[in-house]
Amino acid sequence: MDYMFEWERILVNKLPLVFLLEIVLRSAVMFILLLITLKLTGKRGVKQLSIFEMVIIISLGSAAGDPMFYEDVGIVHAVIVFLIIIILYRFVTWLAGKNPRFEKLLEGKTECLVVDGRFSKNKFEEESISQDEFFAELRLKSVEHLGQVKNAYIETSGDISIFFYEDEDVKPGLPVRPELFSKKSKTIAAEGLYACSICGEVNHYHKGMAICPVCQNDEWVPALKTRRIA
Repeated sequence: MDYMFEWERILVNKLPLVFLLEIVLRSAVMFILLLITLKLTGKRGVKQLSIFEMVIIISLGSAAGDPMFYEDVGIVHAVIVFLIIIILYRFVTWLAGKNPRFEKLLEGKTECLVVDGRFSKNKFEEESISQDEFFAELRLKSVEHLGQVKNAYIETSGDISIFFYEDEDVKPGLPVRPELFSKKSKTIAAEGLYACSICGEVNHYHKGMAICPVCQNDEWVPALKTRRIA
């Protein structure tokens, strides 16, 4: 029973007080490592939470969890970790507010993935989002083809924001419905409007084969020009 209430062991686990300085260093290193690791996962890896918010959650969760389960981790050590994380949080948010470049490095920036019903190919390739995943996001917002979309942005949180054309301004576009997109082919079966399966470029083609003038792709999908039904 006495062992259960050895307060020195519970609080600091009988470690020398100088070890508290090592905890400060450990906390700072792990905080920075988490920040870098989550930054490398891309926006979609931490969707709906900023990278910085995710770092705080993971750091605090780890600091709070270990003293609950492991008797060799003192509560005082965990409290110091909490304090270091809070100090780092305050410092990083202050620095981000003072330095726009640092804020951009930390949080990333909003990128435009669709411009006038076509993919902004270079921007799309830079983001950690697949075409299938992007199409799924569009379908959730009742988008049937890219010609209905004036602009689409990937936010720093990983969410997709969409601005639509008015009905009378809808253009022919690349279908995002799986049963239509799956009809892509290198052979154009009949004369008509076709959308490049990679960049969404739409052109009128005759029967045969064609190369996209924008991305050099050779697979095409019959373009749609239906109005959006919300």
